[in-house]
Amino acid sequence: MNYINNQSIFLQIADRICDRVLSGEYLPDNRIPSVRELSAQMEVNPNTAMRSFERLQQHGIIYNKRGIGYFIAPDAREQIREMRRSNFLGATLPAVFKEMTLLEIPFSELEKVYNNYQNEINYETK
Repeated sequence: MNYINNQSIFLQIADRICDRVLSGEYLPDNRIPSVRELSAQMEVNPNTAMRSFERLQQHGIIYNKRGIGYFIAPDAREQIREMRRSNFLGATLPAVFKEMTLLEIPFSELEKVYNNYQNEINYETK
């Protein structure tokens, strides 16, 4: 598995689990791989996988049924979307706007690129 250097591995694993929830691979109230299974899949120490589970549990994305395993929370998709939306609007977009300002890129150019992206996505789904 490939990890990026500027973010903790346990956060990247938590993000991948969230991606699987958003894609529908992991459904509400369904069991997810155990800490040991996940650590083997992701090729990390079980402690790292456990930290990912703890983070997801703190955010209400997964819950533990003692002796059975971890499950996706019923409202996990909404929780993930809200967290990511908040991060995007609060951290990612300001960084993009700063870079646009420094490079003197007008918003109209960003809008054009976004519209092209949307057209590409719509074309691929047909």
